Amino acid sequence: MKLARRIGQFVGLGGERSAPPPQYTAVADGLIVTSTHAEAWYVLGTSNTDLMSEAARDAELDQAISALAHTLGGMDCHLRVLWSPLHAADYLAEAEEMFTTGNWQYWADLRVRRLEQIGLPSRHLLLGVRITDRTGAAQSAGRRTVQEGLGIASASVSNRELAKLDATMRRLGRRLEATPWRARPASVEMLAWMISREQHRAAPVPAAHRGQVVGAQLANLTRGRILPFPDHLQVVGPGGEVAAWTAILTMAGFPEQQPVPGSGEWLRVLAEINYVPEPEDGEDDPDALILPVSPEASVRFKVQRKRDALKVVDDARRLAKEQRRSAARHSAEDPGGAIEETEDVMAGLARDMQREDVTLVEDHPRLIVTSTTSLADLRARVDAVIDFYGGSGIEVHLAEDEQRELWLEAQPGDRLRVPDLGHIRDATAFAGSWWWGGAKVGDDDGPIAGYLTGSTPGPFRNDVTAGSDRGDATTTLYVGRSGRGKTTAMMLSMLDAAFRGACCIALDFKGDLGGVVTAGRQLGLTGHVVETGTQYAGFCDLFVLLAEEGVERAQIEVPAQLGIAIPPHLRARGAETPIQHAVNAVVGQGQPATWRVIEYLRRMEDPLARETGEALYELAQTGVGAPFMGRPTDQTIPLRPEPGIWVVQMPGLSLPDIESDREDWNVSQRLSVALMHSMLAFGVVTAGRRDLRGLRKAVCVPEVHVLTATREGSAFLSYIARVGRALATALLLDTQDPDSINRLTGVVEQISAVFGFQLTTAEQQDALAELLGLPVDRHTRALIRSVGLLPDGEIRHGHCIVRDRRDAAATVQWDIPSWELRGWLDTSPQATASADGHDGGPVSMEKVTS
Repeated sequence: MKLARRIGQFVGLGGERSAPPPQYTAVADGLIVTSTHAEAWYVLGTSNTDLMSEAARDAELDQAISALAHTLGGMDCHLRVLWSPLHAADYLAEAEEMFTTGNWQYWADLRVRRLEQIGLPSRHLLLGVRITDRTGAAQSAGRRTVQEGLGIASASVSNRELAKLDATMRRLGRRLEATPWRARPASVEMLAWMISREQHRAAPVPAAHRGQVVGAQLANLTRGRILPFPDHLQVVGPGGEVAAWTAILTMAGFPEQQPVPGSGEWLRVLAEINYVPEPEDGEDDPDALILPVSPEASVRFKVQRKRDALKVVDDARRLAKEQRRSAARHSAEDPGGAIEETEDVMAGLARDMQREDVTLVEDHPRLIVTSTTSLADLRARVDAVIDFYGGSGIEVHLAEDEQRELWLEAQPGDRLRVPDLGHIRDATAFAGSWWWGGAKVGDDDGPIAGYLTGSTPGPFRNDVTAGSDRGDATTTLYVGRSGRGKTTAMMLSMLDAAFRGACCIALDFKGDLGGVVTAGRQLGLTGHVVETGTQYAGFCDLFVLLAEEGVERAQIEVPAQLGIAIPPHLRARGAETPIQHAVNAVVGQGQPATWRVIEYLRRMEDPLARETGEALYELAQTGVGAPFMGRPTDQTIPLRPEPGIWVVQMPGLSLPDIESDREDWNVSQRLSVALMHSMLAFGVVTAGRRDLRGLRKAVCVPEVHVLTATREGSAFLSYIARVGRALATALLLDTQDPDSINRLTGVVEQISAVFGFQLTTAEQQDALAELLGLPVDRHTRALIRSVGLLPDGEIRHGHCIVRDRRDAAATVQWDIPSWELRGWLDTSPQATASADGHDGGPVSMEKVTS
């Protein structure tokens, strides 16, 4: 028997190469049990390394090295990097739970069609750890074979054994959870998917029974045929057709030193590998000629315990020393530079291992390339992977004549079959591959608003109304220079919030948000645009806006508002007293309104009262005065707190700055402040009404620097930001001046998410860097300047840096799902041009200005 085994090993057929495939016995949460052993499996989190500072990267890398040495030392581990397509149809199911108003089915379908077009893959990181050998498995192998032949075999796992394995898995999981990988036990559905996906069959993953997949359901996971060829494998579908072509590549050699960040991150860069497929007939889209390869990785590794690692290093040092002495005794007397260098390096490595948490890792990396198109397409993908790594000095080869063995080795629950294609390196070099690095930002669920543009692709989710549900801050900030997409991004957020049943009120100081109302109406939402002018007289009369709060509140707010509007010489003569008298009298008569207060003043016998009434009457005939104290017309639409989108357009307001004295305000400034008084009072009262606590609300302010320049505006923003969580009110702010926001402590402390678009001045870039939580340095300034540009220097609309509620930062592209929506939301001077001539298909936001 020993002779046969040695002969088999000599010809490449012995050892683990010829072992049978894994026989799965049970799959449960965090566990894969085979006939010979049990493995604990965990889903690893993604660390946001794209924009991480150098100091933070070094600290996280040290933590990972320590986790390898102390938590996984001496264990057989299996790392898988997998990709799965984003199933757009799943988003429809989410939409049923997420959206409540308007034609949300059509809105969700627009996004689904867009997702199907861009085909975003999602990365999955899974780590398997062999936790035990199943005792008695070897002795019962012969008996089980006989039973299987008679059809009476039983491969079940007892509840007692499964409970012990579960306890072991969770103990290890608690330790791994505290590492940079933030591991959590993989669900039974995830593990079943990981096993069955290799068959490339459309059968759904079986539902777990009592948290387990066993018996016939487990057998169905591996039901398929794989045909090995010298340089690839063919996966045969249920009808006998070839469902996929797969090739396994080995990583044969690495440079002695690799830069990190850079080519040393050989597992993180998997998403960056692209190839050029054969163009289809009639294909003329240049973007379609470059597609991602999305190779997957299977790395079996074992972290050597420090004592064993020191022995390996010392043996290598002793061998180099003997070679040096042997060469010195011969006539050449030249041991060679390589031998001397090896001896010195091993001696230095031994000293480092004794002083620090440095140990050795034996790893066996494999890359798995798959094509569902053709064998030629597979070979094009393989060539792209080999060329990509070759550019950084890493040797990648197609493992000819060992495709079957390496494919089995990559399966969960299997073993190391080809041990001679591995490497021994220190834990720093292995952790430097940064398999858990990449880009991840945004909410875990909620509306999809765009996609990540960092080193790992994926959808970007953003729910501006979810802060109060989480008991978190509710302020979202959109910052950037004009024409980079920040206002359009805010309008997309408003639409998603409105479909979620929110009442969105926008204070439009530029007068270019009307498109979001048009879009809302077209999509079945309630939407109204009101603006300054006599045709909308009385739409923000405080008596009407505050009616649900009670007339007592209006009795205080209306005199204060009219006191702002009257000329200073009347206020100096005590005009505020007859104003309060008129308000009280009108309230007592019933059906109070500000225009009735003015009429009452004009009829009073007091000369000061009549003069004040005449002055206010004349001011009420102006475009700025009419909305809050004019007599309503047939076109007047009062603001109502109900699900939908309300845009109050106030272009041309002349608000005084904080330093100016009230006595120096001109007529335009007095009326502007008085009009703003109505909107701010309505916002405060609506947010605080008890009967509206269950209604999602969003106060949206583009060009917020107009408000921050006034005391009243700054106080309003701070109030809404501070109480937004308790009152279910989100605050969406759009500004070109991040420095002014940084001075509002009450707002900055309550920011949940920041979207940073391009800025060009160093002062504003530094202010935005503080809001994004990025280092204030030259690199961040260059990043903020370049985020709004394409490689050819043209504007890239909708591309920004995002800081989410977890303080993670990454680059994101906002995405508009249709040409019609693009036309509606266009805030450029050409916004009146129609979108005719387009087919209604998806469109990138990069062509939309804000």
